[in-house]
Amino acid sequence: MKLEQPKGPFCQSCGMPMEVVDDYGSNADKSKSGEYCCYCFRNGKFLEPNITKEEMIEKVTKYMVAQMKMMESQAKKTVENFIPKLKRWKK
Repeated sequence: MKLEQPKGPFCQSCGMPMEVVDDYGSNADKSKSGEYCCYCFRNGKFLEPNITKEEMIEKVTKYMVAQMKMMESQAKKTVENFIPKLKRWKK
């Protein structure tokens, strides 16, 4: 099974597709963030400001295994290739 890259906007921190308005995080002025999801960004701040790229990879891998029923090796490979390309993690 090949996982396709999400269509449309996706969180630039965790990679979650943002498909409905409630998926979007919020800026300090309460407007919706066009870059980050509600699980990563609220009120203009990251909910886990000190999380490392490696910790995010581990967190998203665990989510994909549990929620999407992917094999851990496949999920980890997918996430390792995707997360570093997101805005939050680019150096």
